[in-house]
Amino acid sequence: MGGAPGARRGVRWAGAVAIAAGLTLGPGAGGEAGCCAETVAAAARTRAGTATSQPPGDGMAAMRAALDAVAALPGEPRILSAAGVTRDETPLLTLENPSPFDPARAERRLVLVGGLEGDADAAARIVLDAVRWFKTEAPEEERTRWAVSALPMAHPSPDGPGRPGRFPPAGGFFDDPGRPESRYVWRWVAYQAPDLVVEVRAGDGFGVRARAAGESGGEAGDDAMPAGSLAAAMADTASTPGLGPVATLLVTAGASDGAAVVREALARAPDGQSPLRDALAARVGRDPLPLASVLARRYPGTPSISYIPALAWVHSLRLAELDGDLSLRDKVMGEVGPWLSGERPLFGDRISFAAVAGTMIFSELAQSSGGDRDAAARLADEGVALARAETAPGVPRHGSGWSDDFFLGTIAAVRAGDREGLAAAVRLVTTYAARLQQPDGLFHHDAGAPAAWGRGNGFGALGLSELLTVLPADHPERETVLDVHRRHLAAMRARQAPDGMWRQVVDEPGSYRETSVTAMTLTAMARGIRLGWLDASYRPVVDRAWRALLAHVLEDGTLVDVCIGTGAGPTRRYYLDRPAVNGADDRGGAMALGAALEYHYLLEAD
Repeated sequence: MGGAPGARRGVRWAGAVAIAAGLTLGPGAGGEAGCCAETVAAAARTRAGTATSQPPGDGMAAMRAALDAVAALPGEPRILSAAGVTRDETPLLTLENPSPFDPARAERRLVLVGGLEGDADAAARIVLDAVRWFKTEAPEEERTRWAVSALPMAHPSPDGPGRPGRFPPAGGFFDDPGRPESRYVWRWVAYQAPDLVVEVRAGDGFGVRARAAGESGGEAGDDAMPAGSLAAAMADTASTPGLGPVATLLVTAGASDGAAVVREALARAPDGQSPLRDALAARVGRDPLPLASVLARRYPGTPSISYIPALAWVHSLRLAELDGDLSLRDKVMGEVGPWLSGERPLFGDRISFAAVAGTMIFSELAQSSGGDRDAAARLADEGVALARAETAPGVPRHGSGWSDDFFLGTIAAVRAGDREGLAAAVRLVTTYAARLQQPDGLFHHDAGAPAAWGRGNGFGALGLSELLTVLPADHPERETVLDVHRRHLAAMRARQAPDGMWRQVVDEPGSYRETSVTAMTLTAMARGIRLGWLDASYRPVVDRAWRALLAHVLEDGTLVDVCIGTGAGPTRRYYLDRPAVNGADDRGGAMALGAALEYHYLLEAD
């Protein structure tokens, strides 16, 4: 059985590629003694009208080609994406549909997962054949009634352990040093909003073990659901706090049982939506202003002169104007009081753009009615002066050189409307864009950090949007700034995840789907639509992003998957491994609050 694991997998996948594309393989055309995988994969891609960027002969390329072929068949699921990425950066490839958070879609939702135990290749082929059968041979009534998503090979590392870990994952998350796969799988399955989850394992016979939503362990015998399995954990209320359980099946199947897997799943599916999907639907059903009120009352948890609390304060003041809630203004004034009174100094020994950006709150207060306007104006002027200080044109004295500066280095002047500050902001934007914007339109985090970090691109989207909001129509550099902004948002639109999120590394489909970049990007796009520099084609992008953001904000204002503070790193792996916060987070809360207000303004403009 010679040959590398990837090469063996490529040959074994040849038959699956051909089946997926509807080809008939004669003797010598597939299987262990068949022709090379790239030949069959190429034929499948030609037949299905798809392509793959992976090197010919590579095992993952053959799998990708098989998935491409199934995705190209009419109907859903039709989007090839990834649920995560292994420690050796192999993507956990998925077939997805775009409707997990769409309240207008009434279909029941089925999620198929293979490759967690035993022969991962064989289980993946069964899952792929199951999806193909659903798209081509299932009764029309069932195809109308159900939406399917699939993760055929949840643990693709051939030399790794037999499973990626126990479920639910405990401790750490996407940055887990040994087993990130279980974290990615857990999150992806839950946020497909399933009504039924089917874990598929390859075996000699066909067998089904079922567990109802909310049913815990305790059974014994050959039909027991294995403790620590995905199927057991997803059904257990104790394992799914904040969301709720879902009915599951653990199916052992043979190579030709793909159709039987789906038939059995549909026959055994419980009536109605799962508690998990009900919980997500309740989140997605919220209106912008009530959500904004929850966030404004919760954030910031730690007042300081930094862009994070200042964003929450600025948005809270605007919400107070919208709904007439003076208690929100009182909250803000109480939290900024020590700086207005001079009790606390504006800056420490080191001046950073994060702190300079925090002075935006004083521009907001200086332009509003009420006391302390003079003190607010003095503090705002101090921040603007620091923001516009340069060592050379377009090189800010207090900047980091990172894409963060698109927002952090410009927002103080933008909020103040300072003429000289706006001129410095334009120089910063054009200088940084020349250095950081890639041919595809995305921003690298730094010239020495070759990765399109999610929030780094969020800073670019938000900063340019804020600048364009106040930059005069006849400004000589406005079209230059607008061109940078449009190219960037076009690139972001092209890389939106199937569910509406954007990712921790924007152009890495397996990177985790991150909340702050989603909030920032939808804010910039919503404003661009409303103010006329983006066309109507962006509206469904923003609507999907809003629903996805809602799904990641809990009823109490805590959040799911917000990347922690991040400096520039030397490798793509550095960004993939940045930890994600789940819970209260001032940064994500401020960003989500701004997104809620901007989406409200967009709805009002309709």
